[in-house]
Amino acid sequence: MIVAIAPLLIALASFLLRMVNIGSIKSLIFDEVYYVDGARDFLKYGVEVTGSKPEFVVHPPVGKWMISIGIKIFGDNPLGWRFLTALVGSLMILIVALIAHRLFYSPLLTALASGLMAVDGLALVHSRTALLDNFLAFFILVATYFFIAKKYWWSGLFLGLALGTKWSALYFILVFALIALYRAFTHHTGRDLWRPTLSRIGAFGFLPIAVYLTSWCGWFFSDRGWDRNYSSNVVKSFIHYHQEMLRFHTTLTEKHSYQANPWSWMILGRPTSFYYESPKNCGATSCSQEVLALGTPFLWWLGTIAIAVVFGFWLRSLLHRNFDPALTIIISGMAAGYLPWFFFQQRTVFSFYAIIFEPFVILALVYCARIFLTSQRRKGNRSYLLGEIGILVVFLMIALNFIYFLPLYLGEVTTYASWHAHMWFESWI
Repeated sequence: MIVAIAPLLIALASFLLRMVNIGSIKSLIFDEVYYVDGARDFLKYGVEVTGSKPEFVVHPPVGKWMISIGIKIFGDNPLGWRFLTALVGSLMILIVALIAHRLFYSPLLTALASGLMAVDGLALVHSRTALLDNFLAFFILVATYFFIAKKYWWSGLFLGLALGTKWSALYFILVFALIALYRAFTHHTGRDLWRPTLSRIGAFGFLPIAVYLTSWCGWFFSDRGWDRNYSSNVVKSFIHYHQEMLRFHTTLTEKHSYQANPWSWMILGRPTSFYYESPKNCGATSCSQEVLALGTPFLWWLGTIAIAVVFGFWLRSLLHRNFDPALTIIISGMAAGYLPWFFFQQRTVFSFYAIIFEPFVILALVYCARIFLTSQRRKGNRSYLLGEIGILVVFLMIALNFIYFLPLYLGEVTTYASWHAHMWFESWI
């Protein structure tokens, strides 16, 4: 019973942790300066502006509308800016648990999935910062749950919301659409093939596009939108706007001190510092206050190994044509969320983008735990019990590692010596 309700208790505790002193940093953190400003404009004008002039923005509206909900409820203050991201960050813990339940049918592994999601520093930092990526990851995760349940229209709806948050959701739409079409062609023939094929095209084609276009309604119905009057034909104006957005994303090569090659993301080569100050009058000679988008090191390093193991099992399943749904979902998530970034070697990218595929790293760890427990069960009840204890010990090590880095996740003021002790590698500074 305790294991069954564990995800709920873990999510509740995580929500409280996300809300603790969430407004302690009064200023806008990192890219909040863009997205909170956009949320304010949406509430006032329905589009983003700079002063009285239209503003060119490079990301769709949905994520900024999410931030605006918090501002509408709690006011234009740090709590208002960050409340919705804290809420969806906590809900992600429950959704990961639901996905694990469907894939593994084990209360223990379900609890493990939620627990691992709760003790990751990258997820915690995103859940306390009003950026777009946490909303993107949330919508992708909900879409994944419905995809596993084969509720494709619901999956398409949330993929549309993800696309309306950031364009990188497009890769998930393509991957899920291909898998869904493959299933249609392998389970139906002849006349029976038309209906499921058209249904999947609608779910992963027309619906996400419709949701995406709807998210831009403020721009369509306002004369304040950037280049809204580029052409007398609103469709041409819209296409022109998106051409300019695409040009921005494909030519963004300006060097940044925290840019990180995707090769280093899994091993935490260069985490992104969202905020750093050296407070005065802090009770010590020198103090530091930082918000560092750093995944819990033990979790991510073990996750790197787990992904390699999962990839090996996936290749074996292809050879034997024995497809495990868990393997399919994990590999699909990594392929859509991580792989595309390797093709943008000249573009300025950051390791905090990894939040979109982090749940699939968690699922890879849980998959490896299942393999281990299965092997232990074959040896007998005593070995299985020892296996469970072993997994608990590993989880506790990860949790303690998470607690150690909490000051950097919560933006707490510490002595400079303490801060420097947490900088395990020069590349983290």
